[in-house]
Amino acid sequence: MKKTYLSVAVVLALGGSMLFSSCIGQFALTNKVLDWNNQVGSKFVNELVFFAFWIIPVYEVTYLADLLVINSIEFWSGNNPISASTKVIDTENGRYLVVCDGNGYNITCETTGEVVRLDFSEEEQTWSVNANGESYPFMTFVDDNTVKMVTPNGDFQQVELSEQGVYAYSQIASSFMMARR
Repeated sequence: MKKTYLSVAVVLALGGSMLFSSCIGQFALTNKVLDWNNQVGSKFVNELVFFAFWIIPVYEVTYLADLLVINSIEFWSGNNPISASTKVIDTENGRYLVVCDGNGYNITCETTGEVVRLDFSEEEQTWSVNANGESYPFMTFVDDNTVKMVTPNGDFQQVELSEQGVYAYSQIASSFMMARR
């Protein structure tokens, strides 16, 4: 009788592990709290805050929220609501609002209201820019050391991810900009 219960428990545990594989998630809330703690002050202050957050129990609550709610949302929707963030960038050409939703970036010019979207296709390993309803790929990862970059004439050129490769590509881009003047 006890052997039967043990067998059933093992089968259920193995079946459950197969069902729930790859839903670990980013634990984004817990990681944001840890990142904040790492920027509080010196390493001694960071350590004191770390211990205080275990005593209070900030880390336990964020870990539980990630485990039970946020990672489940990420698993079923494909987006982690905590990983979304917003930044404001001031430049000499205007002020831009950059919103990261976990899948890409929406860049809005506050002066004109123009919106440009940057998306990353995991399947194709390609970054694309989306503007005015059109999508234009501009960079595809070939391997760890090489990408294909769009050239000014619309073709793609393989670029080595090194100082020399980036310099060579910047020369192509700057020669195009000079020719347009």
